Amino acid sequence: MTEPGHSILSADDAPAALGQPGSSAGRGDDRRDTRPLGAGTGLGLGIGVLWLSLVVLLPLAAIVVASTDDGWSGFYDTVTGDAVAAALKLSIGMSLFVAFVNAIMGTLVAWVLVRDPFPGRRVLEVIIDVPFALPTIVAGLVLITLYGPMTPIGLELVGTRKAIFVALLFVTLPFVVRTVQPVLMELDREVEEAAASLGASRFTIFRRIVLPNLAPAIASGAGLCFARAVGEYGSVVLIAGNIPFQTEIASVRILTQIENDQTAAAAATATVLLAVGLLVIIALDLGRRLVGRRG
Repeated sequence: MTEPGHSILSADDAPAALGQPGSSAGRGDDRRDTRPLGAGTGLGLGIGVLWLSLVVLLPLAAIVVASTDDGWSGFYDTVTGDAVAAALKLSIGMSLFVAFVNAIMGTLVAWVLVRDPFPGRRVLEVIIDVPFALPTIVAGLVLITLYGPMTPIGLELVGTRKAIFVALLFVTLPFVVRTVQPVLMELDREVEEAAASLGASRFTIFRRIVLPNLAPAIASGAGLCFARAVGEYGSVVLIAGNIPFQTEIASVRILTQIENDQTAAAAATATVLLAVGLLVIIALDLGRRLVGRRG
């Protein structure tokens, strides 16, 4: 029997009672700062917007305009053509698959680095960042040396879709790890320990305390993986074989169009990749806003 005014918490309710994201406890003030910009801030903002326009917005706008040089009918005919459609489908589909795999494995690697100290952890930290440091064409050379006709491990992947998958995994490895790791380091372990003391299982603690906090970082890392993979060229071009309708990715198709003096067609193909990337960015932003409102 319980005393009046007291209740018993179940193991599943423990995380919510301890202030996990989604409960009303511990919510910060969400009011925005509406103070007017100072002179220095306004100048900095103007310089930032100008720089962003020169480096990013104007080139992107130029690509979109160039994509319609042959008219909208030419744009449509290009992106729905068999070769371009096959290359776009392969690039987007493979990038989604790679982002999904990295979301799982990158989170696992980040968890091991933060929660399970072991000898050689600093060496592993350096190895994870190697794909960032290598030029992509060097990464392609490394992969073709390992998985090419002279493979030392007896696994030849050249000219297959598996080769594309492996190459994209290689160049996108660090993204999820490096977005999830700092969030995991900042999590309050005392909340997890308190939930465990109330009888919550490890799976319940992960599902109701850890995962909701990591979800935005995992989504951001996966989005970066997708954005990097969908436009990748250097690491794939040597090992994929670039066979039309089989292993030709969109970036290789764009290069082929440029070499054949089909500038408008190349711009149209690039515009589709740009549109897909923007949709991913918008979806991630909406997801973060939704999580923020719930949290």
